[in-house]
Amino acid sequence: MEEKTYRVFLINPGSTSTKVAYYENETCILSRSIFHDSSVLLKYPTINDQLDYRMQCIRDLLKDSHLNITGLDAVVGRGGPCCSCESGTYLITPLLVKDTHDAKGHYYHASMLGVQMAHEVQKEYGCLGLMVDPPVVDEMCDEARITGVKGIYRRSGCHVLNSKETARHYARETGKKYEDLNLIIAHIDGGISITCHRHGRLIDLNDTGGGEGPLTPTRMGSMAVTDDLDYFWDMDKKEMKKLCSQGGGLTSWFDTSDAPKVYYEMVRRGDKEAERVWNAMLYQIRKWICMMAAPLEGKVDAILLTGGLLRVPGVIDNVTEGVSWIAPVKAYPGEFENDAMLHGALGVLRGEIQPKTYTGKPVWDGFHDEKENA
Repeated sequence: MEEKTYRVFLINPGSTSTKVAYYENETCILSRSIFHDSSVLLKYPTINDQLDYRMQCIRDLLKDSHLNITGLDAVVGRGGPCCSCESGTYLITPLLVKDTHDAKGHYYHASMLGVQMAHEVQKEYGCLGLMVDPPVVDEMCDEARITGVKGIYRRSGCHVLNSKETARHYARETGKKYEDLNLIIAHIDGGISITCHRHGRLIDLNDTGGGEGPLTPTRMGSMAVTDDLDYFWDMDKKEMKKLCSQGGGLTSWFDTSDAPKVYYEMVRRGDKEAERVWNAMLYQIRKWICMMAAPLEGKVDAILLTGGLLRVPGVIDNVTEGVSWIAPVKAYPGEFENDAMLHGALGVLRGEIQPKTYTGKPVWDGFHDEKENA
């Protein structure tokens, strides 16, 4: 019997781009990345306000590419800051759209547009809407949740979609199972996630959406609280959030989030300030990778590098030289997010995966003994 052809459209908004792809089964018909400079995005008061702008970019791309997606079977939107949930493939529902728009997961990042954009396509074409492994998937170990302020806990907010698919890809390449490996995975792009995976669970990470971790093309990275207080004293919350997710990092220093541009037009041409900041970003990436060896007690099977910035000359070599003493390093320039979203959609369409329904209840909402003693 001839296999049914399923038509799937993928939408993946990031801090500096909107990636879209159209597949017929596993065959990619169109794959494009629409770059958005931070100078344009910062004109919108909030990330949610970018919805119409980014949707129009997609419509323009489809028109220019002469691609008609009428008869679409499924659209998959990159997950965003809904309430924390389990890993898996989810149906897009009104509750999921609302909680993502409202950032119920306290994660302020362009991924909050993914489900909303997919819902717009879903309404227009009458297809199935899905989300796969949103950034708020929570598998953290208890020790990783605690902070030095009672009642305040660290959140899970990172590039879960690409990190987990990179882990599974490496496992398949090496003839092993993701669930049997200890891995450190660094997603290096407009945002930078350094994640620690123990036997198939993502147990620790930098809270990427909250501005924690290395400075990035768009994010300020970790700073001392005293410095934060001094600098942010007269700022409102919107200004602070922009530094955490849109206007920090290279954008703060050079008024652009275009990292290759900073490298080729400034670093390579001898700009000393640009060279210092660029090297500091790579230094901080190496430092956070090394930190993630501690939760695994040094028993690390591999360090995996992924993300678009690996295509910039010198990034892979610089990071590898600084961390290869911990474990073998494997680099995958680009990302596997399309693969993850496509596999989730085709699995549901073919009846191999039962999609989950988003409940609106956090998968973790405190320690039980705290509630008992309250």
